[in-house]
Amino acid sequence: MNKEQVKGRYEEAKGKVKEVAGHVTGNESLEMKGKIQKNAGKVQAGLGDAEAEIKKDS
Repeated sequence: MNKEQVKGRYEEAKGKVKEVAGHVTGNESLEMKGKIQKNAGKVQAGLGDAEAEIKKDS
């Protein structure tokens, strides 16, 4: 697992926590920020996955 994968998964988890907290408290702004952060983390993790796949194939 490379740094981008770890950072991405971490951001994804933080975003999910924010999303749930926003939903539970009725704070739509926090919920949206959490969704955005979660999705950004997924993208970052995906880049890390692609990087790992390229290194594996080399």
